[in-house]
Amino acid sequence: MTGTGVATVIAQVILVIAGAPLLAGLMRQVRARLEGRTGSGVGQPWRDLRKLLRKEPITPIGTGPAFRIAPLLLIATTAVVAALVPLASTDTPLSDRADLIVVVALLALGTVSLALAGLDTGTAFGGMGASREMTVAALVEPTILLSIFALSIPAGSTNLPAIVSGAIHEPGRLASPVGLLATAALAVAILAEAGRLPVDNPSTHLELTMIHEAMVLEYAGPDLALVELGAQMRLTVLLGLLVSLFAPWGIATTASPTATALALVLFAVKVAVLGAILAAAEVFWAKLRLFRVPELLAGSFLLALLAVTASFFLSGA
Repeated sequence: MTGTGVATVIAQVILVIAGAPLLAGLMRQVRARLEGRTGSGVGQPWRDLRKLLRKEPITPIGTGPAFRIAPLLLIATTAVVAALVPLASTDTPLSDRADLIVVVALLALGTVSLALAGLDTGTAFGGMGASREMTVAALVEPTILLSIFALSIPAGSTNLPAIVSGAIHEPGRLASPVGLLATAALAVAILAEAGRLPVDNPSTHLELTMIHEAMVLEYAGPDLALVELGAQMRLTVLLGLLVSLFAPWGIATTASPTATALALVLFAVKVAVLGAILAAAEVFWAKLRLFRVPELLAGSFLLALLAVTASFFLSGA
């Protein structure tokens, strides 16, 4: 354990927490410009969070511990994932514990906590949103596992830093059929996991279409601020996971302060560019009908399964 490694983990978590609202603001601003609007500025999500934190917390009558703990659990699990995933360096004190299955389990824990909170309210919207969210999660989580597992076969390990290190030293893996199939599968899964178009619309309150928003309608004040920050952090971490696996260039492989600082800057730039591209694409995408969403997610699961199969054959060859 080195001081640089500990500092890298802390810097990753701080960068995700501080940068997640800015990423959301950037994406909103890109969409506003492409739609011919002025936009409220990149810093608007931070101003919204500050406003919510100043309000009085309100808890619906009849709710239990699941409703109150869910926002904190969402923030905590996402922060742990941000510390585990090699966003800036593969040489940290937590590198040995950054296993693929652990990361996916932590993401699933945050999803389940919000679903339980939606059920805990006892409202029709909460139950509907929780049911839809768990249906999506049942298809998304295996896809994330398989798409990254396809990359772990050549590396011989499900450890994320080991997978990223192998991709850095052998970049040809990313341009292979395995890499292309896994990239497509993971990209679709991330859109669903983060609640983005065409799977979900984060700006809608139409009961026929909303998934994530239906579970958090009863939150207000500081609790709603934590839920919003947690959703923004999850999007940042998921995009960071995508660029770390499929665009790992610049990630430090040694405990060098200079290399780590440069990697943090490059991570912020890569995620910002990917977020801007996603926001631009959402302008031209329409939300899928709810009953078509499983078909899209089943297709992404099939791509991930093909990636794993191709990885086995190519490794055997």
